Amino acid sequence: MTTFQAVILGIIEGLTEFLPISSTGHMIIGTAVLGIEPTEFVKMFTVNIQFGAILSVVVLYWKRFFQSMDFYYKLIIAFIPAAVFGVLLDKYIDQLLGSVEAVALALLLGGIILLFIDKIFSTNEKEPEKEMRYITAFKIGMFQVISMIPGVSRSGATIIGGLTQKLNRKQAAEFSFFLAVPTMAAATCFKLLKNYTLIDSSNIKLLVIGNIVAFIVAMIAIKAFIGILNKYGFRWFGIYRIIIGAVIIILLALKINLAVL
Repeated sequence: MTTFQAVILGIIEGLTEFLPISSTGHMIIGTAVLGIEPTEFVKMFTVNIQFGAILSVVVLYWKRFFQSMDFYYKLIIAFIPAAVFGVLLDKYIDQLLGSVEAVALALLLGGIILLFIDKIFSTNEKEPEKEMRYITAFKIGMFQVISMIPGVSRSGATIIGGLTQKLNRKQAAEFSFFLAVPTMAAATCFKLLKNYTLIDSSNIKLLVIGNIVAFIVAMIAIKAFIGILNKYGFRWFGIYRIIIGAVIIILLALKINLAVL
């Protein structure tokens, strides 16, 4: 992996981490288009630079992270399902991290679901904001487990999880942002400890560059996403996912190498 490729992947991560279009899926597609071999370091890199993106949440919402211990308890409860299943399914998740086919299918199916989300949960926007309960946090955490399949989208799964619990779009999106912090921090540490032997001076440079770029881009993307979500809902994200997923499936069916695009 070159420095240029690390910057491009950092931009992709920052743009997609908090949008319901799957950052992991886009990273896998990005590595394929850039012609990067999915080595163990590359897989670790795609997970690690998510840490840079989630730091943007801490900076943008820093006051919320100091509001009460109750806030942290709810995040921990919501994080538990992903922590448990993440360890149990790590080997299988790793196998899917190199599968463009799995990503394309998940993007397509997820896009179809997003087309109907606004209509299904339209009444949520008419009700006052609800107090987040512990059981609500846990149920949203269960939705996060689904996003371990590359292409599903962690933010998309958790936001929909919040909507099923009668939260409005803004509330659900912000809790999804907050939940990303312990989830991605744990995933990053787990991958680093598991693959520490892969890190040398040149790889550290790539990781630092990727994280910095992802942090800066994510700062911009979060603000934009909230505005788009409040104004237009999920429909356009669904259309985008369907187009990308369908195009990738067609290219794979025609046996066209993504790296030549």
